[in-house]
Amino acid sequence: MATNFKIERRSAGGVRVLALDGYLDAHTAPLFESAIQEEAQAGNRRIAVDCTKLSYISSAGLGVFMSFIEELREAGGDIKLASIAPKVYQVFDVLGFPALFDMLETVEEAVAKFAEGPREG
Repeated sequence: MATNFKIERRSAGGVRVLALDGYLDAHTAPLFESAIQEEAQAGNRRIAVDCTKLSYISSAGLGVFMSFIEELREAGGDIKLASIAPKVYQVFDVLGFPALFDMLETVEEAVAKFAEGPREG
């Protein structure tokens, strides 16, 4: 079965940007989990997730963010989210993600946010 999900990786200002494209659900969450795991193992602890092309997220997808955030923050890094479509943002919002994660308008803003230092709270 062809997957309806892709991850493109790039670097910007010392931050690894993972651009998600498609549906992040129970079937595709393991791909995203592997991508974050690989970045963390490579020493990339500052990760910005570009959600411009993310059209859907399920609880499984949200779980991937939750499973890595503590580990990355303890290592001096973080995950920041950018360019989230309103219907996808609604899912994050209902589950309280804006209180836990920096959610920014653009990838550039997310990358710049890392320069401000660790998130409080």
